[in-house]
Amino acid sequence: MNIATLPGGIDPSWIILVGLLALRVAATFVMTPVLYAVPLPATVRMLLVVGLSVALASGIAAPTKLPSEWSALLPAALSELALGAVLGLGILLAFGAFSVAGQVLDAQLGYSMAQIVDPVTRRPVPILTTAFAYISVVVFFLVNGHHALLRGIAYSVDRFPVGAPWSIAHAVAPVLKQAAGLFSLGFALAAPVVFCILLVEFALGVIGRNLPQMNMFAMGIPVKIIVGLVALSLWFTGVGSVMTRVYASIATSWDEIFTSAPQRGVR
Repeated sequence: MNIATLPGGIDPSWIILVGLLALRVAATFVMTPVLYAVPLPATVRMLLVVGLSVALASGIAAPTKLPSEWSALLPAALSELALGAVLGLGILLAFGAFSVAGQVLDAQLGYSMAQIVDPVTRRPVPILTTAFAYISVVVFFLVNGHHALLRGIAYSVDRFPVGAPWSIAHAVAPVLKQAAGLFSLGFALAAPVVFCILLVEFALGVIGRNLPQMNMFAMGIPVKIIVGLVALSLWFTGVGSVMTRVYASIATSWDEIFTSAPQRGVR
């Protein structure tokens, strides 16, 4: 059945454009913690996605190569979902660096033994891992990262026309490059605190060697927690440069994905 023959004489091209854009935007946001930072009803999230899609569709002309048959609509929808997922993966890998830092510190300070329930994923997670996750989202909004995110999605419409096929091979290298730097950025976020904990371990080892009658396990845990929290509090005053590098990895990954795509011309 031809899509152009909708009942009531409605022109379906704009509706198809908005629907395909909504799939791209939704797939991008689902892969990131940005949309789930604040607990909102699913209806509100859907309205937000549709509203952004309508705003994007209002600023571009309807492509002439939109699917005209129902059989061609499914591949176009899958293509938009895949593109949105790839773009969202770039954001997910960046925020994953904060999770790596939190897990490293939880293991070093002994917080891995005490876990809380994450309201987003509904599973138990260590304390500092959850704290780093929320701090990363808050700072992301403070540095206007959401503005850059919306501009990137708008630019993706120019580089990847809505409904047109695209090759995922052009996105493999940028994504793998960003994934390779995930652990280095994550460790850079926690490195000064880990260094302080290492000095405490050396000091406790010397004390335990000279005073074997002392229970170093019982004494060492609170000492490491206090030193770690003090070092972490001091480190937060200078962590901005490392956080900037983490957020910049999103723009770098997206830019490489956009530039590696075949030139199609801007509508």
